Amino acid sequence: MLKTKLFPSALILFLLSYGVFAQSVLQEQSLISLDRLARYENMIDQHIDQEKIPGAVTLIYKNGEVIQHKAYGVSDVNSNEPMLKNQLFFIQSMSKPIITTGIMMLYEEGYFQLNDPVEKYLPWFKDFKIANNPSLGIAGGTRIAKNKITIAQLLSHTAGFSHGIAGGKLEEEIGEALYRSPQETIESRVRTLASLPLIGEPGEQWYYSASPDVLSLLIETFSGMTTADFLQQRLFDPLGMKNTGYNLNEEQQDRMVQVHTIDENGNLIKQKNQTPTSGNTVYGGTHGLFSTTEDYLKFTRMLLNDGESNGIQFLSPKTIELMTMDQADGLYNGAGHGFGFGFAVLEDLADAKKLGSVGQYFWSGAYCTFFFIDPKEDLISIFMTQMNPYSNYWGDKMRQMVYQSIQ
Repeated sequence: MLKTKLFPSALILFLLSYGVFAQSVLQEQSLISLDRLARYENMIDQHIDQEKIPGAVTLIYKNGEVIQHKAYGVSDVNSNEPMLKNQLFFIQSMSKPIITTGIMMLYEEGYFQLNDPVEKYLPWFKDFKIANNPSLGIAGGTRIAKNKITIAQLLSHTAGFSHGIAGGKLEEEIGEALYRSPQETIESRVRTLASLPLIGEPGEQWYYSASPDVLSLLIETFSGMTTADFLQQRLFDPLGMKNTGYNLNEEQQDRMVQVHTIDENGNLIKQKNQTPTSGNTVYGGTHGLFSTTEDYLKFTRMLLNDGESNGIQFLSPKTIELMTMDQADGLYNGAGHGFGFGFAVLEDLADAKKLGSVGQYFWSGAYCTFFFIDPKEDLISIFMTQMNPYSNYWGDKMRQMVYQSIQ
């Protein structure tokens, strides 16, 4: 048998060349300038001084390490308690990417196909009607939907559902039925959603919706456990997310940031009605989870790391690739962006007119919590405050100020 001998000199040359290559790769990694990042921190402080927000927590992770984790201002303007880095926030729609991850884990286990009609698993999920004129609500009449609703459409917000949070009579009626009327479980909420008219034909528009609530019910259907238990056992515990869930214990409640708003005189005040932090039984996909910036980093790091964390492969890299490409067939209404499964995705920098990288994916929550993941830059950024009503101002400013700090 012919054997190849590696001479010591050749081995040395190989190791030296590999070392030069590795060093060049490290040198090519972009870095965060802390001096330039100070612009971001100063801007947040200025807005707190101007009483635009009570406080915030920011976290930036890049090239395998936490670059910044900082608390600003107060968690409650009434008590003047200083904001801490381990504060809990009601993350609202930042629950959606977590629910999406949960259902895609079950997809990988073979429970369904993405183009399956939902009625295959929820037999009553059919015979949908579409509002003739959403501005007139239910009273405007309906027509029969031609298409069946698929799981992929739920994931991409193209199923024809609405959310009950936008303007118009139908939105008001849906919001009243889903969120301001008694619901005991996620199934009761989804059955209510299914009884209301769609905003449009399934598969023919992107419309921000309550579809993730249906995904939550499907998680319960496939797994045989509540969504709360599924997420706890399959995601939160393995990832070490000890401060994330639908209900908080007493110690966690003491760390809850209060929701604030601006009154009619332009003053920053604590909102009168706060979100219940215990006794919640509707384990929603649209919203419902509480979390911290540190916990949300653990979740987003797993996604950035091709689905792996703590030696566990939660999702295949190929699944994450599918989740973070446009699945809305160009119907998403954000310039330069598409919408995948659970995330908006940056596709065209010139069209978006925003700093970032092609392939960046992100979402936000209704009380002004924001995050993005940038695989190209090996970067995660999280900003959390608690302000009602929602404004994307802070999402845009986070993006602008974090990217300008890259050197």
